[in-house]
Amino acid sequence: MTVSYQGTTTLITGASSGLGTEFAQQLAARGSDLVLVARRLDRLEALATELRASSGRTVTVIAADLAAPDAAAHLATELEGRGITINSLINNAGFATRNRFEDEDASRIAEEVDLNVGVLVDLTSAFYSQLQKHDNGVLINIASTAAFQPVPMMAVYGATKAFVLSFTEALWYENKDRGLRVLALCPGATKTEFFDIAGEGARVGNYQTAEQVVSLALSTLDKRNPGPSVISGTRNKLTAGSTRLASRRAVVNLSGSITTRNE
Repeated sequence: MTVSYQGTTTLITGASSGLGTEFAQQLAARGSDLVLVARRLDRLEALATELRASSGRTVTVIAADLAAPDAAAHLATELEGRGITINSLINNAGFATRNRFEDEDASRIAEEVDLNVGVLVDLTSAFYSQLQKHDNGVLINIASTAAFQPVPMMAVYGATKAFVLSFTEALWYENKDRGLRVLALCPGATKTEFFDIAGEGARVGNYQTAEQVVSLALSTLDKRNPGPSVISGTRNKLTAGSTRLASRRAVVNLSGSITTRNE
């Protein structure tokens, strides 16, 4: 059973690089028109030009800082004014910081929480009714393997991704007997610009490619009864599953021994 994206429009945040760009490429190839949102207009325009040429799809570009106040509401208003209805949403925008908590910049971690959590919820809320009206609507929220245990040195990031996982799995349940397909995608280390911001010390395990991660997400949704979340990479699945077998103390001690090794 394959989801048909023909005649639909997908909104992708953080579309100027990494997983966002890969989602755009794969969904355009499967017939979806696109709305690409990120801060870097030049990159969005270059990607849009490439996708229009390769797929013939309609690609709308909107340069926006989603961390700005009421960004989700402004985006919804702008798309409504353009007569664009959103059938699927990929909440990909987000970032990580890596430091002991006392060394974090207060304004930076506030922005991290706002973007990773607040904006994701706001965008989901703003477009939720549109997603639910379409028989093949898709909602993918990017969580992380960091969602499955506390992450010392990345305490805020891990907590935001735990929220995303819990929130998305709850929405999966609420929609499991409806047309909207909901999925929390949990990648591990992926070869993207993410680590340019978070730093190489944030990496745990071997890199996967963005193509591998996005292909897994879309193939999961193609299943007849997809689950609420998917972890990318066999080793990552085993690691995440092992946290259920140990005490919370043991889990955070192990996690900390890994994440502080390059401190």
